[in-house]
Amino acid sequence: MRILFSSTPAHGHLLPQLPLARAFRERGDDVVFLTAGGLAPLLAKEGFDLLPAGPTMDVMVEDFTRRTGVLPEGEPAPEVVAELFAGVRVDVTADEALAAARDWRPELIVSELADCVGPLVAAALDVPVANLAYGPALPDVFATAMEANVASRYAARGITPRPAAHYLDTCPPAMQQDGWQPPAGRLALRPEPHGQTPAGQSSPDPAGTTAPAGSTAPADPERRRPRVLVTFGTVFSAPEVLSPILRELSKEDMELRVTLGLTASAEDFDVDHDRVTFVGFTPLSELLRDTDLVVAHGGAGTTLGTLAAGIPMVIAPQGADQFIQADRVAAAGAGLGLPGGTATPEGVVKAASAVLADQGFRAAARTVADQIAAMPSPAEVAAALAAEPAPVA
Repeated sequence: MRILFSSTPAHGHLLPQLPLARAFRERGDDVVFLTAGGLAPLLAKEGFDLLPAGPTMDVMVEDFTRRTGVLPEGEPAPEVVAELFAGVRVDVTADEALAAARDWRPELIVSELADCVGPLVAAALDVPVANLAYGPALPDVFATAMEANVASRYAARGITPRPAAHYLDTCPPAMQQDGWQPPAGRLALRPEPHGQTPAGQSSPDPAGTTAPAGSTAPADPERRRPRVLVTFGTVFSAPEVLSPILRELSKEDMELRVTLGLTASAEDFDVDHDRVTFVGFTPLSELLRDTDLVVAHGGAGTTLGTLAAGIPMVIAPQGADQFIQADRVAAAGAGLGLPGGTATPEGVVKAASAVLADQGFRAAARTVADQIAAMPSPAEVAAALAAEPAPVA
């Protein structure tokens, strides 16, 4: 088959799609990604071709701010999400994407949760689309606002919207929204922590990064100090945000490793560098080895990847869907979320100490990991989609 993956131009939206894309490739299917050209280096390392379409995320945000006078930060309102993803991105990307996809002639399009371009292209080309959700279901108020906002973009191009043939659900039951009803065509899909692998090979199995399933012991009981990974992803890891948090954490009896994001250097952080170890962009599967706690912003890929390894979390959400992740991690008992104004440096330290001291959080994280391990693998889902791209009526 010819499989086109369509993604918002951001690492956090693209990386959760890679395990399924690799699985299709290993089957012998032709796989290509449709997103901004700025993601080409990442995709090249993974051995995937790119159909470049539309600008990068920073250009989209600038366009959004010019239109609205609003800077999309903090906990997002539905109308902000709808205008950015279902308005601005479609306006500046859809026509170029449609032309590229028409030339490539896909037989199936996989579109991530916030991507409104892939479904439009699929409807125009009369191709089935599978919607890949990289975490808990989007609350109805957000989904409704996005559908309403993108409707005029379909109408302007003479395209009739069509429902997704499949909903690829990466969310384990313990993390899902209360009262959520699965849509038609739902297929569970096991999430994996991002792991950089040579082209044509599967991402590494995270098994062994922590204690065995069901264990409540730290990853290495002989280690004197707990190892804490602090990662705020590729967008929200600004030194001015992280430095105050790191200064407080470094006062505690912890071994701290901190990811730098894409542009910062260790020298940008105002911390005691004898107490903090900085690492550049590294696959999450590697960072999780021998880690006892992850302090994070709550990106969906980071959250599900961490819990797949059975490691508890403290989430200090900064924007986007991170407030949803914080709420659901806390609801599952697998860590603590710090919503509202509680994500202060002192609040993060208090939460981290509490999670490390209470083995119940690790036990709950292992329960979530067991649920994730029981979900169908990317290879199984790829085979199911290839056998029947659209559900039987």
